[in-house]
Amino acid sequence: MPGLGAHYDHKICETIFEVWAPSARQVRVELAAGSNKYELNRAPDGYFKGQFSIQPGAEYYYTLDHQARRPDPASRYQPHGVHGPSAVVDQSYPWQDQSWRGVAWDQLVIYELHVGTFTSPGTLTAIILHLDELVELGITALELMPIAQFPGTRNWGYDGVCPFAVQNSYGGPAALKQLVDACHQRGLAVLLDVVYNHVGPEGNYLAEFGPYFSDEFRTPWGAAMNFTGPYSDAVRRFCIENALYWLNDCHLDGLRLDSVHAIYDQSARPFLAELSHAVQEFAKASGRRLHLIAESNQNDPRLVQPVEQNGMGLNGMWNDDYHHALHARLTGECDGYYAGFGEVHHLATALQEGLVYRGEYCPYRQRRHGQPLGRVPVKRLINSAQTHDQIGNRMLGERLTTLVEPAALRLAAAVTLLGPATPMLFMGEEYGETAPFQFFINHSDRQLIEAVRNGRKQEFAAFAWKGVTPDPQSESTFQNSRLNQTLKQQSHHRAIWELYHRCLTLRRELQPHIYEPAAQRKIMEYPNGLIVLEYQWVNQRAAMIINFNNWEIESPQPPMPAGKWNKRLDTADPQWGGTGSSYGEQLLTSDQTPWCLSPWQVLLLTPTATDE
Repeated sequence: MPGLGAHYDHKICETIFEVWAPSARQVRVELAAGSNKYELNRAPDGYFKGQFSIQPGAEYYYTLDHQARRPDPASRYQPHGVHGPSAVVDQSYPWQDQSWRGVAWDQLVIYELHVGTFTSPGTLTAIILHLDELVELGITALELMPIAQFPGTRNWGYDGVCPFAVQNSYGGPAALKQLVDACHQRGLAVLLDVVYNHVGPEGNYLAEFGPYFSDEFRTPWGAAMNFTGPYSDAVRRFCIENALYWLNDCHLDGLRLDSVHAIYDQSARPFLAELSHAVQEFAKASGRRLHLIAESNQNDPRLVQPVEQNGMGLNGMWNDDYHHALHARLTGECDGYYAGFGEVHHLATALQEGLVYRGEYCPYRQRRHGQPLGRVPVKRLINSAQTHDQIGNRMLGERLTTLVEPAALRLAAAVTLLGPATPMLFMGEEYGETAPFQFFINHSDRQLIEAVRNGRKQEFAAFAWKGVTPDPQSESTFQNSRLNQTLKQQSHHRAIWELYHRCLTLRRELQPHIYEPAAQRKIMEYPNGLIVLEYQWVNQRAAMIINFNNWEIESPQPPMPAGKWNKRLDTADPQWGGTGSSYGEQLLTSDQTPWCLSPWQVLLLTPTATDE
């Protein structure tokens, strides 16, 4: 079945149209060039359908009851932006990934990037030149920030208004397919950030077609999608078809679902569970590994519990608790949503239990928050030291690179990449990018621009940040956020890259036994701020010793069992930019061995073969 939107059928050389407009009496397809008009047939359920001898490349609008011309809600391409006509797209593509089945969850190392600022051209195809280096680093999956058509040429992507259309300034749908195919040739999966909780404000014509939005709920970014009220079945269909479009037509390997806590749904069968079921069925039918990842601020393991256990059946979820615990400890920032973090025991809890707040009182929320993971393995959490949110939602968009000393930056890399959760990097992190990642827009409505400017300033009221908020509408804010990838050739930045490479090499060697069950993972927290994270693998054990302080720790006894150990990683080593370590490649520990760790130092040790 073709589904929503315009679908060109090669067999009949015609385009099949379908659109939902339950209140309309008449819907027409009008070509942008000329005066051709084609009337669609109305079905009792409010869908209008028709097929006509219209060829790929033709630009068209819909008109409802002779009103203003509007783009297709399920447009696959908006060549002239959010207010212009939609274009009929030939979905055929000479794919070379026929043998591709995807990347298993246990092998995921995710690299989040923003298409517009990752390269100078700011296009999807420009990313291809950097894929080999990402593979060499140890990345196994790209995660693209939203690429659905947004107003203008610069935006984070969360103001998208045409959920099926690949941003025209990024290269459109053909460019996306070219990138995905190139990734699959190199063993890289591609995940896409999608937004089902709201639609952007400029160019948003959905409400003219039908009750896409709730009369009862609102999100911080506008009207909530209608997932539970009258006509919500059609809205669910719209979003599920969108998800399957990315996975089927564009060969993507998974979706990151933005802010699912803002998907308001009181139905007995939640939208997320219905979406998960549809994707799982498609995965079985296609023989591919597909992943659904939730962003949520609720610390709710039901998101990743199986549907048969009253969960939503998603594969994983972002873990803000880990980020906040790490960031607050490294920077000393404990205001805003960092309140209630910053102590070493928060990090010990995050590494052992996954979530810090599992029903305890949260000072920032001023109430109890979250619940324990239970049987959900920690590997279902996505841990990161930096993300677009945590950088870009700072007043000045500073990266961790410019906020902490190099030793602390090395600690963040080692603990995140070698910890028990699934790791994610934000673009440029791997070589210590210094350019900020700031919030930018390119709206045309002056009142909307001013509202965004004021909204950004209000967001920062809870923090002690100083400075002037960059103008989100200014092109310089966007340009300042571009990566400077030539930094990788400079010695200090290359040392950071090499450390990330070493950590990910170790991760490949130790998987999959680094993960679960939790009983095979032991955390020891010492009063002086030292943490020892012990893993028991199938054939060996290991210990990661972490000094979460900016001062040296001395101990008359080793914080680990006596024996012979091989040093697999030492973040104080000069090759990573450290000042040097007192430990050689092999260590012999006993109860009388003195122990000393420099500020922010991390050691990863494994027993020698004779000491197993």
